[in-house]
Amino acid sequence: MTEAAGPQGAGGGLLEGVRVLDLTNVLSGPFCCYQLALLGADVIKVEVPGTGDLARRLGASPELNDALMGASFLAQNAGKRSITVDLKTPGGKRVFERLVATADVVVENFRPGVMDRLGFGHAALEAIKPGIVLCSVSGFGQDGPLRSRPAYDQIIQGLAGVMSVTGDAESAPLRVGYPVADTIGGLTAAFAIAAALVRRGRTGKGETIDVSMLEATLVTMGWAVSNWLIAGVPAAPMGNRNMTAAPSGTFRTGDGPLNVAANRQEQFEALVEVVGRPDLARDPRFAEREARKRNRDALTVELETALAARSARDWAERLNARGVPAGEVLSVMDVLDHPQVTSRGLVHDFDAVPGLDRPVRVVRSGFRLQSGDPQPSGPPPRLGEHTAEILAELGFRDSEITALSAEKAV
Repeated sequence: MTEAAGPQGAGGGLLEGVRVLDLTNVLSGPFCCYQLALLGADVIKVEVPGTGDLARRLGASPELNDALMGASFLAQNAGKRSITVDLKTPGGKRVFERLVATADVVVENFRPGVMDRLGFGHAALEAIKPGIVLCSVSGFGQDGPLRSRPAYDQIIQGLAGVMSVTGDAESAPLRVGYPVADTIGGLTAAFAIAAALVRRGRTGKGETIDVSMLEATLVTMGWAVSNWLIAGVPAAPMGNRNMTAAPSGTFRTGDGPLNVAANRQEQFEALVEVVGRPDLARDPRFAEREARKRNRDALTVELETALAARSARDWAERLNARGVPAGEVLSVMDVLDHPQVTSRGLVHDFDAVPGLDRPVRVVRSGFRLQSGDPQPSGPPPRLGEHTAEILAELGFRDSEITALSAEKAV
């Protein structure tokens, strides 16, 4: 891998020495590059002078948006360095060429064709740095009839069929309550980049990666896709129920909703015993799996009557003790404060962030490593915070940096 300056040691150093140029905006691409930064890559965020990533102006705090440090930006960009470069100017192109010469990976989420028009398609990048990996993240991929359409998360959710199976017969179609397609697209890109880097380490060969958010989302939809492709059964919205088993879904209790997944026969028998209704296991309507699925409405009535005696939290403890998967339905605030989450250090705190009057809390990767947990090496950068530093690393003299600024190339 390229010997790159920048933060080292995060994430057990799995990507130490890898330099990533992050040309992306908003979520799918920034989330991809954030995962790489958490693992120790030197991620340089290449932003448009004056405005930067659109996410800098997105989020629930108007004050942060005005400071170009919106919550949406802060969440996905810790551990990166920011340089401002106008790729449409001659000076900006020179700067980017020098950056590419030091890089291992370029990630972009422009519309298809933009990188070629800028003069930095894969062939041009390969000529500058043999073996480079170019990852393009877009709504629909680099070819196909929809390739040029703009794509936002909700557009992809609708086209991918996600909304058609979210909710129940009365409420569907519904959008999933967070940007699931953007996030899946970012994870898919990070996975593909990591795989390309493994081969590059063996052979020196680069790669062009074409990530379609539509396709990345589709391949995660499990039974909704496979039941149709393999069994010819169309997916339908079932609300909080699980089509594969009963009782499996969300149930009302004496205090709060409870998720239960009694998918196996022994789990069902343990469930009805714990709630004080062992007779249900002998009822012909519920005695075996397929009968329970046909009579799930009647079974739900019986179970919710019994579950009304205790809280969801109490039932979850009792049922799990008997091997029946169960859990309360928590708010985002509650789960972030849950001992299971806090004990594993998922949230990373920055007590001081340059340019901000408040601490910033972000989440790291959803896994831990024996060699050191993935974590951001520094706070999210201000727009262009590292421009002079990076230009100096690339060998630009002070007089050249002044000239680039005068040209508004950086």
